[in-house]
Amino acid sequence: METLEITAAQPITKPTTEISGSQAVLEALVAEGVQTVFGYPGGAIMPIYDALYDYHDKLKHILVRHEQGGIHAAQGFARSSGKVGVTFATSGPGATNLVTGLADAMIDSTPVVCITGQVFAHLLGTDAFQEVDVVNITTPVTKWNYQVTDANEIPHVLAKAFYIARTGRPGPVLIDITKNAQLQKFDYEGYTKCEHIRSYRPKPIVRKQYIEEAAKLINEAKQPFVIFGQGVILGKAEKEFKRFIEKAGLPSAWTILGLSALPTEHPLNVGMLGMHGNYGPNVLTNECDVLIAVGMRFDDRVTGRLDKYAKQAKIIHLDIDPAEIDKNVKTTVPVWGDCKETLPLLTELIEAKVYPQWLERFNEYRKEEEKVCINKELNPTTDELTMGEVINVLNELTNGDAIIVTDVGQHQMVACRYAKFNQSKSNITSGGAGTMGFALPAAIGAKFGAKERTVVAVIGDGGVQMTIQELGTIMQTEVDVKILILNNQFLGMVRQWQQLFHDKRYSFVDIASPDFVMVAKAYNIEGQSISKREDIRQALTTMLNHNGSYLLEVMVGKEDNVFPMVPQGRGVAEIVLSKEQV
Repeated sequence: METLEITAAQPITKPTTEISGSQAVLEALVAEGVQTVFGYPGGAIMPIYDALYDYHDKLKHILVRHEQGGIHAAQGFARSSGKVGVTFATSGPGATNLVTGLADAMIDSTPVVCITGQVFAHLLGTDAFQEVDVVNITTPVTKWNYQVTDANEIPHVLAKAFYIARTGRPGPVLIDITKNAQLQKFDYEGYTKCEHIRSYRPKPIVRKQYIEEAAKLINEAKQPFVIFGQGVILGKAEKEFKRFIEKAGLPSAWTILGLSALPTEHPLNVGMLGMHGNYGPNVLTNECDVLIAVGMRFDDRVTGRLDKYAKQAKIIHLDIDPAEIDKNVKTTVPVWGDCKETLPLLTELIEAKVYPQWLERFNEYRKEEEKVCINKELNPTTDELTMGEVINVLNELTNGDAIIVTDVGQHQMVACRYAKFNQSKSNITSGGAGTMGFALPAAIGAKFGAKERTVVAVIGDGGVQMTIQELGTIMQTEVDVKILILNNQFLGMVRQWQQLFHDKRYSFVDIASPDFVMVAKAYNIEGQSISKREDIRQALTTMLNHNGSYLLEVMVGKEDNVFPMVPQGRGVAEIVLSKEQV
């Protein structure tokens, strides 16, 4: 009889290929679907750049002119595309130049992965050339960071980095890789995307009890009011949010990062909240009986004095980050979870209603604001141009379809107040950090993230000078960004405060600027400067129709102020419409 020979089962092994740590970094990016990387080379990250030389058909690298420009560009890319932005920087000053952008991305919940080079592992702690402890420096301003000293770690560390950056409440992640790990060869078994980390729960469990309690409050409300933030956009829940407010007829107002989640012309969109928000939303925050906050964090620019904020209202707070619940404003019903999941559950339980009298209250305040503030800004009778009238003409010419990237200052508040948007991911600005210099590099990134859309960077004469070197990035890449400088020859927002609250003692806010058109021309960017009202429409038309980037400077009134305004130390209902009321 023939005998059967029994052998032990052989373990299944993945085929391996020997590659360097630098190649593993790039393989990870490709596997994650990354196509565009912003960065600036240097000694400690040179092995990655050497490997990048062979990946030109898979990865497009954009050479910025400063590492801060690199991370702001990655932020703009993330905000316009909904994907993770990526930037490279070298060790030492290269890495520390990322810190401002990391802080900005952290507070504005922007998903970016920063990869920095580091000195050889055996030199760590010796104060070697361009050695900086970037992990400890960036710990407060990152969602997660990690230092790689062994190439074998690279695949799973980068998989974890992308997973953490894009899931839950998004945020920035920094991976610091020593030079020896970049050069080291190891057996590469392929790349597996991360889908779970044992100690990390990106979404809290949705609790049916809270959904039911929230629906009951909304159904019983006489004067309900919704305030929504960027969480709607980050959760890709624009349609769910629209169905929610339309079913229950809920007046809704936005934070500046929530702007564009709901079309600005929607009949239930009652305007902007906060320090320079609209009159009605601010005053009626303190008259509503149920306040429903969706994907926003009750920051001080929205609430004013907390001891005077919505004390009469029952608060429903929908948020993916449990740490935001009860942090600033005490919640009656917390609705933890991703709003893309929680809003449909809530919509199913709420009753179909309308509140014509309540909605009319917002309209009445709007009419008062138009009479005192808005008409003066959009239809001025003085010879000086206003920022608002420029934005108003821009609205007409773009039909609300452009991406508008703003810097920080008076122009930012004016643009947020008056810009019109028909689709989401159209308003890109530095919200929580208020980073001057943000707009120009962020607009570059935004255009790479949404190539089919018109991108207009609206910038003040102060902010543009902080990152003006990124005109070089525009020149080299030939990216099509429209640059609109609203020049009031002042650091305008600081000047406004000095005028209103410091007896008009203008201390170091009178800023001199170069000839911006000539500077642009030096970078092969066409442009013009105007100062007359009759030139606005034609100049903006020329800018928008120009084939390629274009810089338009508009000289506006030097001492114009942004109103309405909630003065510091006051409640939202104490908003003022003019300097005479301050």
